[in-house]
Amino acid sequence: MDIVVKGRNVEVPDHYRVHVAEKLAKIERYDHKLIRVDVELFHERNPRQSDTCQRVEITCVSRGPVIRAEACTNDFYSALDAAIAKLDTRLRRAADRRRVHRGRHAPISVAAATAGLPVAGLDDATVSAGGTATAVEERPEEHDDQPWHIARAKVHPADPMTVDDALFQMELVGHDFYLFHDKESGRPSVVYRRHAYDYGIISLDT
Repeated sequence: MDIVVKGRNVEVPDHYRVHVAEKLAKIERYDHKLIRVDVELFHERNPRQSDTCQRVEITCVSRGPVIRAEACTNDFYSALDAAIAKLDTRLRRAADRRRVHRGRHAPISVAAATAGLPVAGLDDATVSAGGTATAVEERPEEHDDQPWHIARAKVHPADPMTVDDALFQMELVGHDFYLFHDKESGRPSVVYRRHAYDYGIISLDT
């Protein structure tokens, strides 16, 4: 398992890289097929956000679904601990799902349980693109005369999946939205988190 540590707006000292490797050494017990773990550090320069100025994002890439976690605190060490705690929960959830599937005792799907829920409008959440394997990040074109700014653009494989699988992968990456290719309808669709444990789905009629 390769561990890649990099910083954005911040230099990463060697002793912190060693600390990250020691902290992440135990996660392989959940998935022995892990290929790479990307750890990215962000520093927020705004003094008004001093309590959450240090952010750590961890992304695990394996032969299965991509699993991601992030946390923000006032120092990189506690942010790393908080992100690893979230990652640990999601890796355990993925391992439990694999054991359930091998035992053929699949519980009722989230899609079936939430099928009767109404679809609400989009809230202030971030869309995340679905798919397994690796994503291709593209640098968006800059237009100085436009009022908006797109900081990052990604292209993901569009492997067809069920609504239940899309909801599961959305939980693994810790996002509120998940864009995917619906295996049953053949439509581009988005599942999203509403309130409490409610979910919604939006599909395009192509």
